[in-house]
Amino acid sequence: MKHQLKLFTAGPVACFPEVLQVMSSQMFSHRSPEYQELHSETVELLKEFLETKQTVLLVPSSGTGLMEASIRNAVSPNGKVLVTVIGEFGERYAKVVESNGRTAIRLKFDLGDPVNEEKLKEALDKYQDVEAVTITHNETSTGVLNDLPRLAQIVHKYGKLCFVDAVSSCGGTEIKFDEWKIDFLFTSSQKALGIPPGLAFCAVSDKVLEVAEKIPNRGYYFDLLLYVKEQKERKSTPTTPPIPQIMGLNVMLKKIKSMGKENWFHIYKRRAEKIRKGVLDMGLRLLAKPGYESPTITCVLTPEGVGPKIYEKMRDRGFELAAGYGELKNRSFRIGHMGYILDEDIDAMLNTLESVLRELNVI
Repeated sequence: MKHQLKLFTAGPVACFPEVLQVMSSQMFSHRSPEYQELHSETVELLKEFLETKQTVLLVPSSGTGLMEASIRNAVSPNGKVLVTVIGEFGERYAKVVESNGRTAIRLKFDLGDPVNEEKLKEALDKYQDVEAVTITHNETSTGVLNDLPRLAQIVHKYGKLCFVDAVSSCGGTEIKFDEWKIDFLFTSSQKALGIPPGLAFCAVSDKVLEVAEKIPNRGYYFDLLLYVKEQKERKSTPTTPPIPQIMGLNVMLKKIKSMGKENWFHIYKRRAEKIRKGVLDMGLRLLAKPGYESPTITCVLTPEGVGPKIYEKMRDRGFELAAGYGELKNRSFRIGHMGYILDEDIDAMLNTLESVLRELNVI
């Protein structure tokens, strides 16, 4: 690499020093007692972090792999899924449903808006034969954080399975898997926990595992029951796990535990507030509906065609932001708050952004 950019991306993000240090360790067998100890300890730390006494699994994959696993394992062939869509990753979930032979019923909302509780209830009243509901906890493309506790409660009251994409929320905001009555929640390593990509993990309810027993053709690579079996019998995974990433996750979970989750989440809240204030002070507008702003990424609106120019000019000056995504590609850019970011990095990024905006006559 010619030069190292300061990362304010949607992921992968800058890794914490403790993660980089432990990941430089020499490898060992994933069937060894050393790995079994690492695996078991990390799973227990994750259970505590996600506040669940049910099943937690480590999977060599990206988050999208577990998105597919939720459908293959817990929705019957030709079954229907109500997919809430507030941006591009909600739409991705719908495509995953359809590519696996199930029917996706899209419940779409305007970009920048969260899922509306009343409209969710109306949809569940109308489509009573859906087996599951998908919720994007934090929509990376729009910078919107859904009210997951409220939405999951509604889904539970209707007796449907609740699948949650927590890829860009887990590690940046509170998650209470058991208390909120979630059935399947997945995330990956390269976002708010500040670890390189390559590891996904999920929390799975007992109900989902019961459903999976009756689902034919779950596949092999993402067969949840196979993962459960391997974890119980060999304290490992069916296929080779990304050991360095698991070591990094182990270190980060211990770091968060030692400082206290509330203190950790406060860091993310303070970062997000500082970045949003800096952007608003420049006269720019945010996409997210007030009160639903993401703690991990901010979507900033720009005049048509200007967003990509801002992204490129910031790169030229040493800062990797995130370009606009999907429908918003040409009229927005995004600022990620995830990973190893110092206050002085934020100050430097905002000062550089102001200079770029003046150069482009945006302000």
